[in-house]
Amino acid sequence: MDPNSPGNLGKYMSMALMLPISTAVGYGLGYGLDSLFHTTWLRWVFLGFGTIAGFFDLIYELDKDEKDGSGTKAGKKNK
Repeated sequence: MDPNSPGNLGKYMSMALMLPISTAVGYGLGYGLDSLFHTTWLRWVFLGFGTIAGFFDLIYELDKDEKDGSGTKAGKKNK
């Protein structure tokens, strides 16, 4: 598959948005728990969890994409 084809636009847009969305969700969950338990540190813990989860998902998707042959390797394109 060609990564520049219009059919892959949704796949790559979701990969680009995964990290900021998971970070925001983690912070939102932490903020809600902070409000519920009257603490101030849970939002930062869940911000970290969301960021780490976003990186794991991004790395997983890129690895899966490279194994499928639709990604490019260092210096040469797959055909």
